[in-house]
Amino acid sequence: MIKAREIEDFVQQFLRLLPQDLSRSREDFEKVVRAAMNAAFSRMNLVTREEFAVQAQLLSNTRAELDELEQKITELEKTLSEKQNAG
Repeated sequence: MIKAREIEDFVQQFLRLLPQDLSRSREDFEKVVRAAMNAAFSRMNLVTREEFAVQAQLLSNTRAELDELEQKITELEKTLSEKQNAG
């Protein structure tokens, strides 16, 4: 999931864009924005770059293993076919 620090950074950037005359309600507004951002990010089921990289590597490894197995099956089929034709 997205890190709390990243949400905090986003909220702070957003709050810096607000006019200074909203300073009285700034705390209330900050709470609402923070809650809304957390809810939105939770619904999105986002993953971090690190989690994505781990999954990409796992997929790459699985693909390599699948390619090896396909090659072995092809070799076994060829051997079986040669034995059937010889016998």
